[in-house]
Amino acid sequence: MIAIIDYDAGNLKSVEKALLYLDEECKITREPNEIFNADKVILPGVGAFGDAMQKLHNYGLDSVIEKVVSENKPFLGICLGLQLLFEGSDEAEGIDGLKILKGRIKAIPHKEGYKIPHMGWNSISIKEDSRLFKGIKDQSYVYFVHSYYLEAENKEDVAAETEYVVNIHASVEHNNIFACQFHPEKSGDIGLAILKNFCEL
Repeated sequence: MIAIIDYDAGNLKSVEKALLYLDEECKITREPNEIFNADKVILPGVGAFGDAMQKLHNYGLDSVIEKVVSENKPFLGICLGLQLLFEGSDEAEGIDGLKILKGRIKAIPHKEGYKIPHMGWNSISIKEDSRLFKGIKDQSYVYFVHSYYLEAENKEDVAAETEYVVNIHASVEHNNIFACQFHPEKSGDIGLAILKNFCEL
């Protein structure tokens, strides 16, 4: 069973729908025991970094996530769920992220001809030995919706990159931790293949 963490940050149903399409058993939950007993865990999310961290604290889910990660259970962060895994964000100065991975979330700079939020399909450069992108062609297109982007401290953790005003670390892999800035559940067949790779880890 795959646990989809519910912390009132939206986007849960579309992730659930994609997993059910793949015939994967899943449950939207914030119950610690259900999350601990799951085979894999997904942290989706859309919204503001500071509000999301406050909700994780309020529900006691920050410590649940830390425990799940420490037990080497496959864990996938999506969009805001990726950002929360890192140390902090320009969007919420002074508020710490989960600090599970090293790096910072930065505001996409304004540039003429580019709209913010970055919303739409972008191709990604995929690292050859990536487990999350196994069997997926380099420069495949995936769907993004974000105003902030990851700059990971450990470049060896970066599984995919894209360009939109700046170089964006679009996906990371570190041991049992996986995360995507884009939305695999909204990225058509490519996104479903990415989710299937996660389910098969």
